[in-house]
Amino acid sequence: MGATAGAVWGRTEQQDFRSRVRGALLGAAVGDALGSPVDRLGIEEIRAAYGPDGLFDLAPGYGRRGAVTHLTQLTLFSVDGLIRAQVRRDTGAWHPPTDLHRAYLRWAATQRDWGPDLRREEDGWLAREEWLYARRAPTRTLLLGLGDDRMGTLEAPKSPDALGPEAAARSTPFGLLVGWEPQLVVQLAVECAAQTHGHPTAFLAAGAYAVIVHGLARGDSLDGAVQRALALLSVRPGHQRVSDALQHALGAVRQGMPAPARVAGLAADGTADGVLAASVYCALVGEDVRHGLCLAVNHDGPSGATGAMTGGLLGALHGETALPPAWLAELEGRPTILELADDFAMEMTQGPALHGPAGSSPGWLTRYPRA
Repeated sequence: MGATAGAVWGRTEQQDFRSRVRGALLGAAVGDALGSPVDRLGIEEIRAAYGPDGLFDLAPGYGRRGAVTHLTQLTLFSVDGLIRAQVRRDTGAWHPPTDLHRAYLRWAATQRDWGPDLRREEDGWLAREEWLYARRAPTRTLLLGLGDDRMGTLEAPKSPDALGPEAAARSTPFGLLVGWEPQLVVQLAVECAAQTHGHPTAFLAAGAYAVIVHGLARGDSLDGAVQRALALLSVRPGHQRVSDALQHALGAVRQGMPAPARVAGLAADGTADGVLAASVYCALVGEDVRHGLCLAVNHDGPSGATGAMTGGLLGALHGETALPPAWLAELEGRPTILELADDFAMEMTQGPALHGPAGSSPGWLTRYPRA
């Protein structure tokens, strides 16, 4: 698997890209934090707890406001794996799914260990962030998929019946590979999703979501990015459920004012295709980022995943400055997310200056070891 030749980055292009990277990662985390306290509650339960209009502000979860879940944790390790793949490419080893799998195994260790093991120098800096060792409702599918060293592949996927949205919800970073061709973005997201979610609906939803983010990060409209995703899906076996879900999302935009029942209808039973559809719909009809995120979490389905995926779309579309500042101020792990986002943007735009033929930065290779 390869990527296109690197673009020539001017200052304005770099600043825009960094804003979209920050926006996508912070947006996904904010959506996760907003939705997780009401995840899987019915809309009437949400209204009973938070008022007749539902939830419109961060609520306590895991002992604090702004707490994130395993969805954000895994998204951050996706970023770490992508940076490590670029760094390792200098050695002649170029197989990003392997680097992502290693990153996900580092996340799995955070769910078992009490805290960072400083003796493991190959872990890099992210795995030493103590706040990531909190166990935040990881699903059985994730823990089983990453419970041993065998990497699931499309030919031999892990959990071939798994339909959940977790693999799609960690796929925002693949869409930020703006120097890659769209079909390669889809392929990488699909291969990495199959490491835990082996049903075609789940891994193709991850590929579709990643390439929609990719279009937004490149400056496309959301409708245009969805149309491109549909075209790329159409050639893949087993795509029909995901394609139909995206078409339903586009159709729902024309069916009147947004309402929780419409979001719940798209999300259906909370499988990956339904959550993808609900997220796209909320991003399309939201008056602004706050409105779109509130739509995404006030319904009967999986509010955390829908919020996270909607936030990733809106953040990539509008950049970091469009995100609600009061929510960002309370977001758990915001310094880590910003640091990782800026590292990703720097790697993608300035990688040869960090580890190239002209020389390497020892500090960078300590942060992102080639091992």
